[in-house]
Amino acid sequence: MAMETRLSLRQSQRVVMTPLLQQAIQLLQLSTLELQEVVQKELLENPLLEETPEQENPEAPQADDPRATATAPELPATTEPPPRDERPTDDLPFDLTAVMFDDHEERSLVAQEDRDDLPFENIVRSTSSLNDHLDEQLRLSPELEDPVARRIGTEIIGNLDEDGYLRAELEEIAQRCGVSVPEVEKILAIVQAFDPPGVAARSIQECLLLQLKTDPNPDPVSVEIVEQHFDDLTRRRYPDIARALKLPLDRIMESVEEIMGLEPKPGRRFGGNDSRYIVPDVAVVKTGGEYTVVLNEDGIPRLRVNNLYRSLLRSSGDEARQYVEQKLRSAVWLIKSVDQRQRTLRKVAQSIVKFQKDFLDKGLPYLRPLSLRDVGEDISMHESTVSRVTTNKYIETPQGLFELKFFFHSGIQSGDGEMVSSVSVKKMIQDLLANEDPSKPLSDQEIAQILKGRSLTIARRTVAKYREELGILPSHQRRLMPRRR
Repeated sequence: MAMETRLSLRQSQRVVMTPLLQQAIQLLQLSTLELQEVVQKELLENPLLEETPEQENPEAPQADDPRATATAPELPATTEPPPRDERPTDDLPFDLTAVMFDDHEERSLVAQEDRDDLPFENIVRSTSSLNDHLDEQLRLSPELEDPVARRIGTEIIGNLDEDGYLRAELEEIAQRCGVSVPEVEKILAIVQAFDPPGVAARSIQECLLLQLKTDPNPDPVSVEIVEQHFDDLTRRRYPDIARALKLPLDRIMESVEEIMGLEPKPGRRFGGNDSRYIVPDVAVVKTGGEYTVVLNEDGIPRLRVNNLYRSLLRSSGDEARQYVEQKLRSAVWLIKSVDQRQRTLRKVAQSIVKFQKDFLDKGLPYLRPLSLRDVGEDISMHESTVSRVTTNKYIETPQGLFELKFFFHSGIQSGDGEMVSSVSVKKMIQDLLANEDPSKPLSDQEIAQILKGRSLTIARRTVAKYREELGILPSHQRRLMPRRR
């Protein structure tokens, strides 16, 4: 068979993910705080980008003019015509005038919203760490005035993990400090008497014992259970403990209840150093009988192209013009991408508010099932775009602060044909179990029967699934669990 070489043409269409397009998609997924970081970084790296001053021109339109923030200042007229061999700005592969001087109506409307400042009590205050708290007690302890003893105490505190447990061997600490192990044990006993109770323990058993013994008159039964029957305690073998101690089961359960009220992680309350204040990306405000969506644009600079660099397009050489055009494309694309992100976020939030109006009015039981496709069809966007724009973003509503993803979940059909949100069903199950008789806890089948009486046909295995997602134990384990005081 003869082989030959031929040239042929074929037309095809495909989507090419250019770096600029990838940047636009990435901006959709960023939270407001992350968007601020990206914009500030671009302001530093791109000389053509600059931040628009809040009051640039005293003769500019007033703030209540919807075109006030969208109207750019006029460029000074140049008396010298551009060189003939230079191509004008309009020859760029995009319409700069349409991009830069477009009417950003939604951004100006957002700027007109009167929003109260964040409440002072919502700001996370800085708290001292566990090490700082213990170091202060170490300095004030009269028993540790000796420099060697204080060094040992500092070494012990420095080897505590975030939960307050000692993670170094006593021999290792003794070797580092050049002392004997009994000396380290003596200082360890002093540190274990510091606040919080149970700190510097080497195991959870020792931690619980330390907390029990902080009481001047500890319950001897509780102490004995932790010391001698800790394995049975962790496995909930309460009848075995009662037989071993020759005490009634009720007496054992009183001690178990006391032990369960102890803190297994003494350093937990000092673990708030990484706590962050969640700044909502969107706020829903009720004015009259309607809900208004307000975007949080605090900290997001208003961007524009620097006039000086734009003028270089007319007077610079080919190499300089190529650099300026590249930076100009990047600057204009960022401005358009940020604006498009805000518009898309507003549309998605408005659609969610429209679907979940009953929830905003009446609360969680009225939350309706919703899918990404429902919102996408409502605003004529693909569901993948809705998914991206709702990622890592929060909305403040009259019912509280929620992640945007919270509103998307499946539903269960009720007897009257309406769909009930799975979140609402979980709330019903949680309320039922919170009000159950502790001596006769409800089984999954009984819960399913109760919901059926409320026109909700739900399988027992679905009840079990929702119960596990709520972190609630099965009925046979709840029966053995003592009630906390």
